Amino acid sequence: MYSELVMEHFTNPRNVGVIEDADGVGKIGNPMCGDVMEMFIKVKDDHIEDVKFRTFGCGAAIATSSIATEMIKGKSLDEAVNLSNKAVADALGGLPAQKMHCSNLAADAVRAAVDDYWSKQKNEK
Repeated sequence: MYSELVMEHFTNPRNVGVIEDADGVGKIGNPMCGDVMEMFIKVKDDHIEDVKFRTFGCGAAIATSSIATEMIKGKSLDEAVNLSNKAVADALGGLPAQKMHCSNLAADAVRAAVDDYWSKQKNEK
């Protein structure tokens, strides 16, 4: 059902945790399945210097959170905000159709964290 990479990121997720003084935080939930994802970013020179996540959900939700953090770490904010649902799923070797909504959560949480950062920057000016 799941690729080896999905199982690897589920059993050994990367970048789990909270950044207490995060520059941006995105929290996304799916009321249909109950999955909730929270993404924390630290930004330096318009690039994501550090990223952590907390996810309450199924194995696919945890795996997509984990791979998404790896995909955006070190990237520019513009690159990170353009992370697509398909790119997240593809990076894991695909997901079963009924679990594709999990990749949507990961990409949406990344966008929400970047949007939160940009919103804070706008308010400081």
